[in-house]
Amino acid sequence: MTTRVNPKGETIRRFIVENVEKHPATIAKVTADHFKITRQAVSKHLQKLTGEACLTETGNTRNRVYRLSPLSTWNRTYTIAPGLAEDVVWTNDVAPALGQLPANVRDIWHHGFTEMFNNAIDHSLGSTINVHIVKTAANVEMMIRDDGVGIFRKIQSALGLLDERHAILELSKGKLTTDPKNHSGEGIFFTSRMFDSFEILSGGSYFSHIHDKPRDWLQESSGDNKGTTVAMTLYNHTSRTTRKIFDSYVSGEDFDFTKTVVPVDLARYGTDRLISRSQAKRVLSRVELFKSVVFDFKGVDYIGQAFSDEIFRVFATAHPDIELLAISTNSEVRRMIDRARSGAGVTLAVATSADAKEEQQQVHQVTNE
Repeated sequence: MTTRVNPKGETIRRFIVENVEKHPATIAKVTADHFKITRQAVSKHLQKLTGEACLTETGNTRNRVYRLSPLSTWNRTYTIAPGLAEDVVWTNDVAPALGQLPANVRDIWHHGFTEMFNNAIDHSLGSTINVHIVKTAANVEMMIRDDGVGIFRKIQSALGLLDERHAILELSKGKLTTDPKNHSGEGIFFTSRMFDSFEILSGGSYFSHIHDKPRDWLQESSGDNKGTTVAMTLYNHTSRTTRKIFDSYVSGEDFDFTKTVVPVDLARYGTDRLISRSQAKRVLSRVELFKSVVFDFKGVDYIGQAFSDEIFRVFATAHPDIELLAISTNSEVRRMIDRARSGAGVTLAVATSADAKEEQQQVHQVTNE
């Protein structure tokens, strides 16, 4: 029977999984000493891990040895054709391949797989989808590959964007879809935040989101990668739930998706600085769809007067109902934001976000009087 995981138990079992290969015969003592708990308490966690086939045990009670279970792999290729459905593939193939997992972990995989597999069916314009799963005692990594046109290239073309980098900037905000009649545009955004790591490789670009980090990452990849590859990794004993992730970004009785984080540096090209109003409008594209917008300035050491003015005076004045936040700002960027804000007659309330506190940086909350 699958059960939910509590955070304290997750921490202990994660420690066991990460250290059992170094201490196969003494992992119970090492864990008890590390957490200052009894051997009996550790034994319950060891029994749970062996029961879920995460660990194997040999020997008698006094000489028991624990090791990580062998790796399991699964791979299958599907032809994109009428009748191919993500829920059927999940039930018949993928769920059995994942094996026994806690209920909350299985829910995350159910959501992530069906969302990404459906995207490949509906949007890739390809002919095949390959699913590859590697499971260890610590985590599961799943890769979903299609041979289509490439997600970034399709977004760029459908929305008339400058290039694939601009497509990733829009993708990171959420509520982006090339088929608004049939899709909400929320699938990739929420899925990327459920997993320990979420990556998309397509064309010449690489998109990555790491859990507990508010921003997304863009890197240039080597070569022109055909189609789209989505890679998702999740620790097998996380206490995370799909509900917790949704609740972090929605509000109100209608459960509307209201909050987004915009990685501002994705609006740059090469070594260009962010100085123009056109660059600011690129950052602001579609943010009026949200009630709270966090502009993450990590990696940005300077912004121009026009860029700052467009966001923190012109846009703020025109949208007084939208909460604007700026995080990870250095003194120069803060100075330009303050200058624009003073021209808009906007007051400043200082708050502390988890990310800003970690980095010991100020968080500026912009609200209109």
